[in-house]
Amino acid sequence: MSRRRTLSTKKKIALLVGAATVAGGGAFVMASTSNAAQSAKDSTVCQGLATALGNNQRFIAEQRAQPDAQSEARIANREAVIAEIQRKQQASGCEVGEAVGGPAQGSQPAQPSAPAGAGQPSAPAEEAQPSAPAEEAQPSQPVEAAGEQVCNGSTVTLSGEGGAPAASSNQFPAGTKLKVTNLDNAKSTTVEVTSVSGSCVLLNNAAFEQVREPGKFLIRRALIEKVG
Repeated sequence: MSRRRTLSTKKKIALLVGAATVAGGGAFVMASTSNAAQSAKDSTVCQGLATALGNNQRFIAEQRAQPDAQSEARIANREAVIAEIQRKQQASGCEVGEAVGGPAQGSQPAQPSAPAGAGQPSAPAEEAQPSAPAEEAQPSQPVEAAGEQVCNGSTVTLSGEGGAPAASSNQFPAGTKLKVTNLDNAKSTTVEVTSVSGSCVLLNNAAFEQVREPGKFLIRRALIEKVG
């Protein structure tokens, strides 16, 4: 009789250990799944920031390789944007300074060719748009809200990407339509979000040209609305 009780007790202990193991394994799987989801989210944000940083670094390298009368102002604006991106990388736990698609390592030494750049009239031609200041003299145009105002206080700059007018964002998914108004000249553009970036709104070259002020690559007073 005593032997039966001993065997029965051992079986109970074995069952309890097995149940604890299964429960522990389930908790481990749930924790791993949660960590994987968080890592995927963080990876998307960091990738967007790295892409935006690389685009701006590449733009600066091109301006230094082929400078013109406005290059110094453009570079100063882009350096301010880069500083903001790096701040967001640090706040998001990303590797600060990580860039995707930036200038090639061997392209930096091309700076000494600056004097030769004066013989390239194609770059100044971009700035030869005197008609833009005339459009600024339209303060009578009312800036009416077209949708839900978002990203209050955010500045807007360009990503350096080509193609049709579009935007990238770290807050709105692809397909979202945003209206961006430059309050300094009352110009506005409505674009669709097509990719992820490190800012609330980052306009590509074509979209930024629709709202920019001559010689400026940063909109400090912007009204951003979600319209679709």
